[in-house]
This record gives sequence, C-alpha cells and structure tokens, in this order.
Amino acid sequence: MAWTWRFEKSDGTETEPALQPEEFTTQGDAESWIGEYWKELLDGGADQVTLFDDTTKIYGPMSLQAEQAEQAEQSETAADEA
Repeated sequence: MAWTWRFEKSDGTETEPALQPEEFTTQGDAESWIGEYWKELLDGGADQVTLFDDTTKIYGPMSLQAEQAEQAEQSETAADEA
C-alpha cells in the first residue's frame, strides 16, 4: 500500500505541489508530513489536499488554510493521544 496526497486548487483542479512528497507507507506518516509542510504547500499554490491509499480516496479535500489546518493538526494530536 502507498499513501499519497493529491494537491488541488480551491476549485478542485489538480496542481503541482511546491514540495514533492514521497509515497508514504502509513497514513500516520502521510498526515505527519502534511502537518509539517502545509504552509509551504499553501504558499506554493495548493489550496487543499486529498489523501489516497493506493487508488482509494480516504478523505478530502482538506483545506490548507491556516485556521483549518491548525484545527486538523490539533484533531490528529488528540487522536494520537487517545
């Protein structure tokens, strides 16, 4: 299995990310990466992301806007601590 991100404009069209991610072996690794680099991706022109496990859409689109990204990051931290 490979976990990957699709990078999109706000209208849902795919865009090239400012940073090229790897294929991740776990969902947690993929989410940690997006939590670390969301600001650079947003600054580079991606407005939202969608997470895939191979060809299966897991969730998204998820906005990279600061307020929403911070809330998502806090939710991930709370889920990791549970």
